[in-house]
Amino acid sequence: MINITIPTPNVTITKQDHPELSNIYGFTDFHLIPRDKGGIFMFYNDKKELLFVGKARKLRQRIKKHFEDTVSPIKMHRDEVTKIDVCMVEGPVHREIYETFIINELKAKYNVDKVFFKAKSE
Repeated sequence: MINITIPTPNVTITKQDHPELSNIYGFTDFHLIPRDKGGIFMFYNDKKELLFVGKARKLRQRIKKHFEDTVSPIKMHRDEVTKIDVCMVEGPVHREIYETFIINELKAKYNVDKVFFKAKSE
């Protein structure tokens, strides 16, 4: 048996109610996320439900792309995201393992790839 522990976030940014600074969907603190580090990221809603898990070689630009891209799996749900947790994970194999584990362990709502659990029908 392999024992995997979900890493503790290195950076957490939250949506602002009335941001005065330039923002993307209410998030103003993208500068806190390293642009040259790899890792995994988790999007949560205001009920603390995990919405989406992703991985990236360059975290900041990949996370921002989810809020700008027309093909992002969360494109119809961007307004739901209120918190982003970011964990630095350098190795690509480790990123892959953590992403798949978290998607299935915490049952990420909008991840459709790498799902081994059966989603509840609504």
